[in-house]
Amino acid sequence: MPLLTRGLFINGEFVDAIDGATMEVVNPHDGSVIAMVAEGGERDIDRAVLAAQGAYPQWSSLAAAERGRLLLRLADVIEQHSAELARLESLDTGHPIHDSTLLDVPRTVATFRYFGGMADKYQGFLPPVEAGFLNYVTHDPIGVVGQIVPWNFPLMFCGWKLGPALAAGNTVVMKPSELVPLSTLRLCELFEEAGFAPGVLNVVPGYGARAGARLASHPDIGKVSFTGSTATGRSIVTQSAGNLKRLQLELGGKGANIVFGDANLAAAVNGSAFAIFHNQGQACIAGSRLILHESIADEFLEKFLALAASIRLGDPLNEATEMGPLTSAMHRDRVLNYVDIARGEGGEVLTGGKAPEDPALSNGYYIVPTVVRASPESRVCKEEVFGPFVTVSTFANDDEAMQIANSTDYGLGGGLWTNDLSRAHRMAGVLRAGMVWVNSYKRVNPGSPFGGVGSSGYGREMGFEAMHEYTDLKSVWINVNAAIAPWYPR
Repeated sequence: MPLLTRGLFINGEFVDAIDGATMEVVNPHDGSVIAMVAEGGERDIDRAVLAAQGAYPQWSSLAAAERGRLLLRLADVIEQHSAELARLESLDTGHPIHDSTLLDVPRTVATFRYFGGMADKYQGFLPPVEAGFLNYVTHDPIGVVGQIVPWNFPLMFCGWKLGPALAAGNTVVMKPSELVPLSTLRLCELFEEAGFAPGVLNVVPGYGARAGARLASHPDIGKVSFTGSTATGRSIVTQSAGNLKRLQLELGGKGANIVFGDANLAAAVNGSAFAIFHNQGQACIAGSRLILHESIADEFLEKFLALAASIRLGDPLNEATEMGPLTSAMHRDRVLNYVDIARGEGGEVLTGGKAPEDPALSNGYYIVPTVVRASPESRVCKEEVFGPFVTVSTFANDDEAMQIANSTDYGLGGGLWTNDLSRAHRMAGVLRAGMVWVNSYKRVNPGSPFGGVGSSGYGREMGFEAMHEYTDLKSVWINVNAAIAPWYPR
C-alpha cells in the first residue's frame, strides 16, 4: 500500500511540526513502515493550546443540546466509516480485524452516542439551604483539557476521553501514542465532516518526554486525563504541580481472575482465555493472574492449556486470526524478558514463552500464548507484563484466595467464577479493585464507571462520573428576602 503521510491537527488543519520532525509508524505484523507522521514537540503543544483557547468561548457557550447533536452526528459518521476505521486500527495496532470490527469501532460509536445524549441531561442541583436564600450549583466546563491516549486501544480510548470532555463544554488537546496515531488522525477528519468548529479538537502526536510532558506542565491546561503506565502516571503528577491542574489517571493493572471449586469450568476456561489473550493481553484490565481452587486446578489447566494452544495467530487483517502481534518490537522483547524472569524465579512455563515458529510471522512482533505456574510472591505475579502472559497459582479456601488477589499494589479489575451467589457478593466486597466481574470478564459499557484504586490510578472514565471529571462545581447564593444582620451587633 502507498505510504500514508499525516500532519499534526491544529485549529482545523493538518500542519507540519514547527521543527519539521517526523516519525515512522510501523506495521507490527511484518515490521514495514506504513506511514510518516509529524512529530509534535513543546512548541506544537503550545500552539495547539492557543487554538483550543480560541475555540473555547464559542464551544462552551453553545447550547448543550447542540453540543450533543454534534456528538451524535459524529457517532453516525464513525459508523459510516466503520470498515475503514477497523482496518486502519488493525493495520496500526495488530488487533485482529474481527475484534476491531465487532468491539473497537462499535464501542467508540456507543460512547459518543452515550455522551451525545448526556450533554443536555447533565443537570445542576438546588441544595436545601436556610429560609430567605436560593442556592444553586452548576457544573461548569474546566476549559482546555489535555488528553494522553495509550497505544493498546487508541480509537476506543479517543471515544472514552473525548465524549465526556466535549459534552461538558471543554476543548481538547490530545496526544495519541507515537506508535499508533493513525486512527486518531483519521478521526480528526471525521470531526470536520460532522461539523465541529476548528480548535475544538487538536491532536499532536509525539513522544511523552516532549509533547506529553508539556501537556502535563502547561499552565493553560486545566486538567489532564492520562491512560498508561503507573510510572508515567507518577511523572505526570509531578509535572502537573505547577498550576495544580486536575488529573485523571487510569494506570496499570494486575487483574486477579479467581476460579472457585463450584464454578462452571467450561465458562470459566473460555472467559479466562478472553480475559488474558484478547488483544494479545495488552489491556490494563487483563486477567493476568489465574488463581485456581486446588480441587479443580488440574482439570481447569488441562482445558485451558488446550485452548491456549489452539489460538490462531496470524495477520491481523485476516478474518480467521484470533490473536495478532504485539504492538511494537520493544514491547515484545519486554514480554519475552518476563519469561526469563519467571524461569529465574523457579516458575514453570506450561506453554508458550516464545515467538511462533511459522516463518510467515517471523518479521512481526508475535508471541505464543504463554501460561506460567509461579509463586504468588514472584515478580511475574506482582508486576504488569501486559502481554499474552498469564500466571497460575492455587488456593485452598476463600480467605487464601482473597489474600493472594489483594497482594499487589494494583487495583483495577478482577474476576470471580462461582455459582455461589453469597460467595460472589462477599468476595466482590473485599476484592480491592475498581471493577469486579462475576462469571464474566472485561465487560465495559459507556454508562458504567471505569477506573481503579491504588497504583491503578484515580478518577473514572464513562458514565455520569466521567462528566464529573470534566466539570467544576460552582455554588451560587441568592438572597431572596433574608434580612442582613449588622456586621457586628452593638
